[in-house]
Amino acid sequence: MATLDQLRLTHPEIRDDFTIDQHWETYGAAEHGVWKTLYDRQAKVLPGRACDEYLSGLADLKLEADGIPHLERLSDRLEKLTGWRVVSVPGLVPDEVFFDHLAHRRFPAGHFIRRADQLDYLEEPDIFHDVFGHVPMLAHPVFADYMEAYGKGGMRALNEFHALKNLARLYWYTVEFGLIASGDGGVRIYGSGIVSSRTESIYAVESPSPNRIGFDLERVMRTEYRIDDFQESYFVIRSFDELFAETYKDFAALYCKLAGGATYRPGDVLATDHVVTRGTHTYVGGSHAAE
Repeated sequence: MATLDQLRLTHPEIRDDFTIDQHWETYGAAEHGVWKTLYDRQAKVLPGRACDEYLSGLADLKLEADGIPHLERLSDRLEKLTGWRVVSVPGLVPDEVFFDHLAHRRFPAGHFIRRADQLDYLEEPDIFHDVFGHVPMLAHPVFADYMEAYGKGGMRALNEFHALKNLARLYWYTVEFGLIASGDGGVRIYGSGIVSSRTESIYAVESPSPNRIGFDLERVMRTEYRIDDFQESYFVIRSFDELFAETYKDFAALYCKLAGGATYRPGDVLATDHVVTRGTHTYVGGSHAAE
């Protein structure tokens, strides 16, 4: 990750909080075309798979296929709904900067968009992932509160408890790759890493391969995750109110507890898990834990 001084070589206007002006007018036809291609693909797969809260946010914010959104105008609409704004950054920012933005209801979005030959895989989040994937859920009042609380908790985890890896797992399995139980007994997507991916949008709710496990805070914070492939396990919340209630608390005692005990592999299924759907993965070197 580049330092602030390094980034000033290419973005001399960068501020101390790592934000930059979007300069929307500098996006070319090819970049707007990539947004439209990605948007159109997701518009075909998300109905019936994404949760109603996400789809409502997409509509309320008027996020459309025409081209890359103007972040100031988008923020004006979002702020009226939940008090959040979207700020432009050159790329990934340091943890403490990220947490501070969330704690003050600012979501940092990458300035760039992927190339046309990178539609299905990108190592660093771009503006499509950050805006199309994350921002519609920030229009939901309870989830917006959850994200603010996560930012405040992140500062404490970083500075007081050195428990960042545990808190990062919570973000991964909720904000990025979370599922929510639907009224028809199935599951729907709300995680940004899924809703912004055509293939994982289908895989996460329809494939027999992954485990879908009822959300449990300690279980999630003990579970490693994969960054190089589809998830072997997803955690399913029952409602956003329940997610907020489970996580809006003092984690001090939990962090002390997490300092010892087991760490689980991404595909482990425990005897104590509430399994919504049992996966069919074949594991190298062993089977599911605690069969």
